[in-house]
Amino acid sequence: MSQENVEKVRAYLATWDGEMLRPESRPFQRITSMEVTVALYAPDYVYEDAILPDHVGESYRGLDASVRAAETWIEPFEWLVVDLDEIIDAGEHVVSLHRARAKTRHTGIEFEHPLAYVYKFHDGRVVHEQAFIDYAEALKAAGLAE
Repeated sequence: MSQENVEKVRAYLATWDGEMLRPESRPFQRITSMEVTVALYAPDYVYEDAILPDHVGESYRGLDASVRAAETWIEPFEWLVVDLDEIIDAGEHVVSLHRARAKTRHTGIEFEHPLAYVYKFHDGRVVHEQAFIDYAEALKAAGLAE
């Protein structure tokens, strides 16, 4: 089943991998309404992220809430591009490692940083997703490192 979960995550990530995401186009509304996304996530799944300081310690339940979190995330950018580096099978978890590149809206500063997601599956659907800005922390959360 874990290889099947990897392929589900791969199909989902293909819907936005490498795409230039712009806040005004509200890309996450489109992405989360796609059949591949709806099929991947359990209706009551929980999203957490440790990337934005104002998100730390917050839990977002369901796709609508995760859209709000994602829109908050990209709001300060003129554009954001997330490129997939690797997907790792970790049993009941799948880990995706990315490189995020962005240009800030107000200063025009461009930067790049790592980004990782850990997806926890139950009955073939994601029940918990957590975002990290550090690969090592994501691997630890998935039980792949100490």
